[in-house]
Amino acid sequence: MAARSTVIYGDPVLRETCDPVEEVNREIKDLVSDLIGTLIEAKGLGLAAPQIGVTKRVFIVDISAADINAKITAFINPEIIETSKEEAEFEEGCLSFPGLYRNIYRPAKVKVRATDLEGNQFELDADGIMARAILHEYDHLDGKLFIDRMSPLTRTMLAGRLKKMREVS
Repeated sequence: MAARSTVIYGDPVLRETCDPVEEVNREIKDLVSDLIGTLIEAKGLGLAAPQIGVTKRVFIVDISAADINAKITAFINPEIIETSKEEAEFEEGCLSFPGLYRNIYRPAKVKVRATDLEGNQFELDADGIMARAILHEYDHLDGKLFIDRMSPLTRTMLAGRLKKMREVS
């Protein structure tokens, strides 16, 4: 479980659409292990493969800070099956945008289908912070970022800060 560097906004890998995982093999298990190591070190809630420079459809979620019974969950080749019409507003951050937090609207509930580390498909109905984390990380797999969900006015107000992040990466 090695911690890798987190890709910062401005790196083009964050805008790429990720490739499906063909087989849950040692390479994918090592990728998940590295995602876990990186997430633990960063003290985040979720991390997607492109955030460590890998364009595979894999992400992890760890909401144990909010739910003591929660375990780190790996999602391989996830598919969003359904989202609620009801939306919720909540402050989000992203490890690829250090120090940037803004309120974002997302569906309040989600149903997702994915493959686990043993190669088995599973479905999960989630709400609250788990739903938000799943939807946030899922966006990364399609090259979408949480700033894309902000209002144009908010993005304009953040333009200088985002430009500095792009220049550093």
